[in-house]
Amino acid sequence: MGKTSGAISAGHPKTAEAGARMFEEGGNAFDAILAAMCASCVVEPVLSSLGGGGFLLAHEQDQSPVLYDFFTQTPKQRRTDSEFYPILADFGTVTQEFHIGRGSIATPGVVKGLFEAHLELASLPMDVIVAPAIELARDGVHVNTMQAQIFDIVEAIFVASEDSKALYGSARNDRALLGEGEIQKNPDMANLFEALAKEGGELFYEGDIARLIENDSWDHGGHLSMADLKEYRVEKRTPLRVDYARSHFYTNPAPSTGGLLIAFALELIKTAGFRDLSFGSKDHVERLSQIMALTNKARLDAALVDGVEQAQLKMLDQDFLQLYRKEIYGRPTALRGTTHMSAIDKHGNAASLTTSNGEGCGHILPTTGVMLNNMLGEEDINPHGFNQWPTDTRMCSMMSPTLLLRDDGINVALGSGGSNRIRTAVLQVLVNLLEFGMNLEQAVAAPRMHFERGLLNIEPGYPQEALQTLNEHVPDHKVWDSPNLFFGGVHSVRANFNTGRFDGVGDFRRGGAAIIIDEHMDAS
Repeated sequence: MGKTSGAISAGHPKTAEAGARMFEEGGNAFDAILAAMCASCVVEPVLSSLGGGGFLLAHEQDQSPVLYDFFTQTPKQRRTDSEFYPILADFGTVTQEFHIGRGSIATPGVVKGLFEAHLELASLPMDVIVAPAIELARDGVHVNTMQAQIFDIVEAIFVASEDSKALYGSARNDRALLGEGEIQKNPDMANLFEALAKEGGELFYEGDIARLIENDSWDHGGHLSMADLKEYRVEKRTPLRVDYARSHFYTNPAPSTGGLLIAFALELIKTAGFRDLSFGSKDHVERLSQIMALTNKARLDAALVDGVEQAQLKMLDQDFLQLYRKEIYGRPTALRGTTHMSAIDKHGNAASLTTSNGEGCGHILPTTGVMLNNMLGEEDINPHGFNQWPTDTRMCSMMSPTLLLRDDGINVALGSGGSNRIRTAVLQVLVNLLEFGMNLEQAVAAPRMHFERGLLNIEPGYPQEALQTLNEHVPDHKVWDSPNLFFGGVHSVRANFNTGRFDGVGDFRRGGAAIIIDEHMDAS
């Protein structure tokens, strides 16, 4: 089988390389995205895990896109004596409290998502797809600058137990995690990938791994049972769609929130567009910050039917508003650490996948090398106190895997990590492509801003004139000294089916990488 032309981008060079290998093997975009997801569990362990959850937005040639929701589910039972405690993550200038322990683990969906998407979309066998991850886990990978920085932030989680310290502890400093340049290995995870390829996903949800999860959970203050695992289902949803000029935007629908908020903002931009403005102008900065502020208000149900923006809200039809109210309100929301990957191939297949492990529960599941998630440790889903979450409910997320399918034969797959900043990061790249006519590299590299809780955070790069006008309508703003992972990591790919050309960009803010495969040339 010959090569398949295509492109993949992801949050780590080795993640991207795993996907590119599938193109080299003659696989499609879905083979590539699944191989990349498996590799990310090895090389991006704080952000991605077989014990976490995620979303895949898949577009098969000449088919309507489909959203695979394999995000975490709250357990069926809630015990009162759970192992659940706070730690402080150190972001340098600020610290943030997270909650870990086995009582923070929600039912994971990544393995189920991997196998269901493989069955329905992939062209290569599972042992080929997991092979790069197995090699990385067994042979090891050098910790790069970005992963070392992330380890520093969540050090308190990854040194919370002896098993985690043994796996991720530094050989240079017994009080620290792996540093830049050190080799990170995970032979138990390599064995697990091999077992999954041979035995199938049932191993994780009904077999020995499921029993291991249940025993470890119930012996140490967790909520998960065999019933949680056995009855977990991937939800296939119709993506949210917004038609924008001659482009069609697809993203993660309710019950998750991020896609709805991006769509809401795009509906506003249809009327209050940017095409008469130049990027970085004072009018651009002012209008974008206003749209972000309005979208932020729309996150609360009351803001959808109240306030001076009522006239603008009317541009959204009532079905959309009712969906927002019905599907979002009352569901537990996870706003955690994430990573993203995008792939596209010559056949017209496109895949956008975002995954998360929260920050991790602090323990390694024995003999597997896997740290399960800590999604139940999110403060935002527990406004009345922790351990009050609704049982057996699919959690919603800001994760927004996105596809832009254009009538002119140019398709884009994109998405981002960055919890609350996902929606504004993806929105700004879309605006840069659609309104400002930027190429993909320019659209991702351009400076960003993010509005939340009355504060507008701004990356450097905007003209001083534009920033001065903010004092009038957004006096509470902060200009950062340099671009930062705070503003997301929009790893993107694009195919021009008129010319046969592929582009890919790994966002430098989060250590991203992109690889283009041409069936007539070597990888570049």
